[in-house]
Amino acid sequence: MSAVFRPARRPFFSAAAALLATVTLAACGTTEAPASPDQSAAAKPAGPVRLADERGKVDLPAPAAKIVSLEWGLTENLLALGVQPIGAADVKGYNTYDKVLPLAEATPDVGTRGEPSLDAISALHPDLVVATTDLPENVIAQLSKRAPVLTLRGSDSADPIAYLRKTVTTLADATGTQERGRALLAEFDAKVADGTKKIAAAGKSGAKFVMANGSTTSGTVTVRMYTKGSFLGSIAARLGAANQWTGEGDKVYGLAPTDVEGLTKISDPATSFVYVANGTETDVFAEDLAGNAVWRQLPFVKSGSLHRIPDGIWTFGGPKSGIAYVDALTAALTR
Repeated sequence: MSAVFRPARRPFFSAAAALLATVTLAACGTTEAPASPDQSAAAKPAGPVRLADERGKVDLPAPAAKIVSLEWGLTENLLALGVQPIGAADVKGYNTYDKVLPLAEATPDVGTRGEPSLDAISALHPDLVVATTDLPENVIAQLSKRAPVLTLRGSDSADPIAYLRKTVTTLADATGTQERGRALLAEFDAKVADGTKKIAAAGKSGAKFVMANGSTTSGTVTVRMYTKGSFLGSIAARLGAANQWTGEGDKVYGLAPTDVEGLTKISDPATSFVYVANGTETDVFAEDLAGNAVWRQLPFVKSGSLHRIPDGIWTFGGPKSGIAYVDALTAALTR
């Protein structure tokens, strides 16, 4: 079975049962050293912190230092801010799909993204738990009885980059790393500007492309397209690329499901097919579809305009994944 690139799914069974599952912990209540010396250079401001999230207000007596993260995109953003979570959901999965900023393997695992363990989280005594609205409301409510919970959306298809900025700023406020947050966003903006210049200099402004990931279940291939409302689609638009998939995606992540026959709508032979895969799984587009007659007749397949971006760029990540994607898409479109 091929990898399914997706944000966390909501559990299909009782959330209460999921919360009762206990995960074996290592190094409970400890934090790892910052990834680099500059991350701890500035002292965090003291005093209470008031935050606004998707559920209302979250008040902290001081910037949070002991944080548990329940979603990979949030974990990446915390690491980018110089904050090492004391616990995280699916540590192994994070390090498989998000290689831009590795998470210490010794980080206590508190369950899966969709099925966190209340007991495992409580045992770490966090100052703050960060989650997305993909987690069911009743699970968030249960967590809120044990520790403050900051709940954000994984993205917003209306303006993914604006919501990215909101996410980074909110996490920076929560952890007292505002200066680091501003620098992170400035780095992202500079990379987008640089990528735009490189594409223009190569005469590729307006280059036609589509972006996809794929999975195979019981021999059936499902393709998910990154629309203009996806995080990666939004970055591509800023780079000056022209997304040829015009359909709308879901309201949060901007993804649109289709199949091989649906790809026949991409008829312009100048279109590049850019896709994401992972080395631990089958490459759907290079392997599972290799003998598919419909796939082999698609114009971008016949012309060889297939571009697999480097593994480990989390497509629902933060500025660091965005920076890596700028380099990957720029390279693909300027070949």
